[in-house]
Amino acid sequence: MNKKLLSAILLSAFFTLAPQLVYAEKADYLRPDLTVPADNISSPARVTLGKNLFFDPRLSGSRWISCATCHNPGLGWADGLATGIGHGMGGLLRSSPTVINTAYNKFQFWDGRARTLEAQAVEPIKAAGEMARDMVELTIELESIAGYKKMFDKAYPGEGVSETTIGKALAAFERTLITADAPFDRWVAGDETAMSDAAKRGFEVFEGKGQCDLCHSGFNFQDDGFHNIGIQQDPPDAGRYNVRPVAILMGAFKTPTLREITRTSPYMHNGSYKTLLEVVDHYDRGGDTDKNLSPNIRPLGLTQSEKTDLVAFMVALVTEKPLAVTLPNLPQISPEYPQ
Repeated sequence: MNKKLLSAILLSAFFTLAPQLVYAEKADYLRPDLTVPADNISSPARVTLGKNLFFDPRLSGSRWISCATCHNPGLGWADGLATGIGHGMGGLLRSSPTVINTAYNKFQFWDGRARTLEAQAVEPIKAAGEMARDMVELTIELESIAGYKKMFDKAYPGEGVSETTIGKALAAFERTLITADAPFDRWVAGDETAMSDAAKRGFEVFEGKGQCDLCHSGFNFQDDGFHNIGIQQDPPDAGRYNVRPVAILMGAFKTPTLREITRTSPYMHNGSYKTLLEVVDHYDRGGDTDKNLSPNIRPLGLTQSEKTDLVAFMVALVTEKPLAVTLPNLPQISPEYPQ
């Protein structure tokens, strides 16, 4: 075939397919269907029960810590602290991650030690340093509260009040905490005015020179992977290595979502950065330690304008209005329950 003719055919094919290729890239960021366990299909009764449990400080041994203490709706469903505070005002080693869109995660916690929301939900309740609640005592107390007894019977008929049903109910509520109407989502849907020019340039940096999409990919802008990104920390935290003792996982942590990112400062697993620009600077210099460093982390050579545009893009991942929530009126303690 004539070379000029072949070139013309290939060029024509490129311009014919180009819009589809761009659309395919955007389609990667569309919200996927949510996978729900067969034994915990959502229902209003289950979500209502889970919501009550989420905001109830009686789930903790001290009776002043609830799930919402570390996952506050007013703070992006995190707590605004560098690292969390647990039982007896004791400091925790890691920051409290947002629970927004956590329903899409294949691994829960910074080290991925739980594989389901149901398993994740009860672990902080039992943890001595977090909520420090004896689960046997908790189930007895909840069952003695008439309002809760009715709610459990309605949500999980025949299953009773147990660690399992507590975890199921909390997970059912957390699966409602999903955001997908940020300026970026509207731009992906076809509204070219939804994002600023700076945010569009930032998206190009995100997928190009910045290589951010190597880990922050898909709808939830995270890859369900674990990476050592060169964070200096004293004392050191082994991270994923504690769960899977493989050398490359020493100091590796789960990639967090970028959605609602401006609401969830400070950043990193230990809350070491207060601003998004500080985070960008960290990646731009290739981290602060090369010990066990992920091969994806290397100096980027970003210009100041590219950094600013990258931050503008991340801001476009934040919904204009946070998730609305009405605090529940919690079931009252039965007079006959011995306090």
